[in-house]
Amino acid sequence: MARRSSVDANGDFVFMDMRYNNKMLEGLNRLRLNNTFCDVILCCGGKEFPCHRNVLVSFSCYFEAMFTVEWMESRQMRVAIHGVEAQGLEMLVGYAYSSKVVISVANVQTLLTAANLLNVMAVQEACCHYMVHCMDETNCVGIHCLAEAHSCKTLAKRSMEYILTHFSAVFRQEEFLSLSVEKVTQILSSENLDVPKEEMVVEAALLWLNKCPTHRHTFEKVLEQIRLPLISPSYRHDVIESLDVVKESQGCQRLIAETKDPNLMQYSRRARPRECRVRNVMLVVHERNKRCYAEIFDPRINRWKSLLADMPLPVSGHSLVGLVSGSSLYMAGRNSSYGSTSTEMWRYDLRDPTQEPCDLSRGQWLQMASMDVARSGFGLVMLDGYMYAVGGCSRVLDLTSRVWYYPVFVERYDPDMNTWQPMRSVNRSEYRISPRDVIALDGLIYLVGTVTVPTDDRRQSPTDGELLSRVKKYDPETSIWTDCAPVQFPRTHFARCTLKGNIYVIGGDCPTELSSNTYTDKVECYNPQTNQWRMCAPMKRKRWNPVVAVVDGYIHVLGGSESFGTGLRDIERYNDERDTWRIVAEIPTKYCIFKSLRCFSLRLADVYAQTPSSS
Repeated sequence: MARRSSVDANGDFVFMDMRYNNKMLEGLNRLRLNNTFCDVILCCGGKEFPCHRNVLVSFSCYFEAMFTVEWMESRQMRVAIHGVEAQGLEMLVGYAYSSKVVISVANVQTLLTAANLLNVMAVQEACCHYMVHCMDETNCVGIHCLAEAHSCKTLAKRSMEYILTHFSAVFRQEEFLSLSVEKVTQILSSENLDVPKEEMVVEAALLWLNKCPTHRHTFEKVLEQIRLPLISPSYRHDVIESLDVVKESQGCQRLIAETKDPNLMQYSRRARPRECRVRNVMLVVHERNKRCYAEIFDPRINRWKSLLADMPLPVSGHSLVGLVSGSSLYMAGRNSSYGSTSTEMWRYDLRDPTQEPCDLSRGQWLQMASMDVARSGFGLVMLDGYMYAVGGCSRVLDLTSRVWYYPVFVERYDPDMNTWQPMRSVNRSEYRISPRDVIALDGLIYLVGTVTVPTDDRRQSPTDGELLSRVKKYDPETSIWTDCAPVQFPRTHFARCTLKGNIYVIGGDCPTELSSNTYTDKVECYNPQTNQWRMCAPMKRKRWNPVVAVVDGYIHVLGGSESFGTGLRDIERYNDERDTWRIVAEIPTKYCIFKSLRCFSLRLADVYAQTPSSS
């Protein structure tokens, strides 16, 4: 509509002409073109542009500062504009009087420079948007350098992302080969540099080296960004070590020597695959046909892959935990027969850091330092780089009260030193702590209560006891246990995980359910900041004894039984922002009957690249 009217709160009639703004600009532009009432002349590149100061001030902070402050230009009729081309200034003046500008490949760089100097943000953003639209492997490097020169942070970020994602084509372009050593090292050092093999990074570095003789003086800085341990020894010897620039540089020789020292490379960033080559996956450990297996599952592409190395001991009765880095799996304790415990611990390295992509078949089980206390079926968690073992000890009779209890000894393991250290505090629990009862979050260890163990020694089954809704937290810094708000629905055989600072308790057996089948689909969430539990949306299926892993910000639940003797094949995913569950995948038929199931979220490099997936 050209005109619009309305009645305001006072009953007055309000009229608005929607065409007025354009008419005003058209009138001002006619005055400019006819040099009518113009009170300033902008001079640039031998050209003159008569203008009105009030129009210039209204569209540019640069001109606002120039003409409203007592500067010399505020009193001059002719003002020289430096640092821009006449074409760019002419286009911006036209924009000031029309609100329109035509951007093309031929003028975008000139226009961006002028818009940046004169602080015309709308035009600057339009130029950046246009360059993102036109970006390809031949111009992305130039666009990135231009964006950095003009402090266009969004364009600089987008162009760098393009360079890293399309590096296999970008590094062959003239723009890349002409870059400074600082920019080349920034690109080659990035965790997001997407290359199928590290040898391609070597190829890019050599092309850059041969482009200009002066690049030889700084090649050590470039070589330092290459993940040399991920390159095959034969390629390293034939292509890199044979270079004259490497032979003549002590720094390059040092980098080559470090690559051959496994102790130096054990924790080196250069020995790890780049982050963009790493997948967030689920590691599923289980027993089948009296043997132990491990499977890798990637929820994003719905593929399974077998872990080829057998475990040294059955999973039953053991506690397992994966390192936060996703490089190792620890298994501790033992329950080979009823009532037995053990101090043993084993470690399996899930990836060989010298191999890319990750080759799961090259890993091996190593026996590590033993715990001080023998345990079985206890809590084992990673917290702030340490591993904590909680509970799992044989029960003890209090001779004074004649009540049976379980001592809750806590030990801490240092993976770097391979040593265990007993913690000061000893707590008492009336129930045996199971692996699912213990979870770590934000520097604390939480216990979610399950069932009591009766004082009558003849009743051996823990399921005969009274359900508890008790929750406690343990602070390793002070070795103090503190009570927390109880869960709303006490349960056994549940799954638990942490997500975004909250603790989730999922599924299990809830005898308070008023039905013959007490398996539950209920999900509760605990907020440590408020010390409160809340109910979440229930799962699609009731699940007894499920397992859970958090991958890519979603909770994934698999396994368990919906009724006695019936294993579930589907995998459910929870979106905490929408509070919704969705079935996203199925367990392959040959894996559907899982025994002693464990599940972890791990980060591995290209686990599907070398052998066919399981079907």
